[in-house]
Amino acid sequence: MARSTTRTPDWGFPRWRGYGSSSEAVTVRLCDRHGCNEPGNCPAPKSPNSPDRWYFCMTHAGEYNRGWNYFEGLSAEEAAEREAAETRTADGYADPKHYAWAGSGDGSRSRDEMRALEVLQLEPDATFEDVRAAWRRMAKANHPDVRPGDNDAATRFQGVQAAYEVLRAAEDARTWKPA
Repeated sequence: MARSTTRTPDWGFPRWRGYGSSSEAVTVRLCDRHGCNEPGNCPAPKSPNSPDRWYFCMTHAGEYNRGWNYFEGLSAEEAAEREAAETRTADGYADPKHYAWAGSGDGSRSRDEMRALEVLQLEPDATFEDVRAAWRRMAKANHPDVRPGDNDAATRFQGVQAAYEVLRAAEDARTWKPA
């Protein structure tokens, strides 16, 4: 058995090599656009309903997608119907789910404020006037003087009071201006 004439830096211990490192050449698929030498990592169909693919770099994939007509061969009514069906379901052109990881709202409210709005049964974009009106309505409905002996109403009243305090403190912090 002949020995290899090339030496490796691992001294015969393959686990010392980095993952994915090898002495063989790695094949890189180039972009299918004529004259481009970038790696072609983005597959694109050569024609509708065809398994054949072009492989473009990011720049040429964007150029290709700008010119692609998804509704080619359909009448205007069929195209509108298909677009409505695809936007209605999550598998069409819906917003990506990772943009909504924090829940509803525009990001200007804290998690405690969002919980307080839920207690007051308000939308995330409610103004402080809406908060005050909901607080008064729910406090009157659940006040212990109005419902004596009702422990559930007293618990709800305490929750409404705490929610209002959280939202009032947040509103004061937003509108406070240094002297």
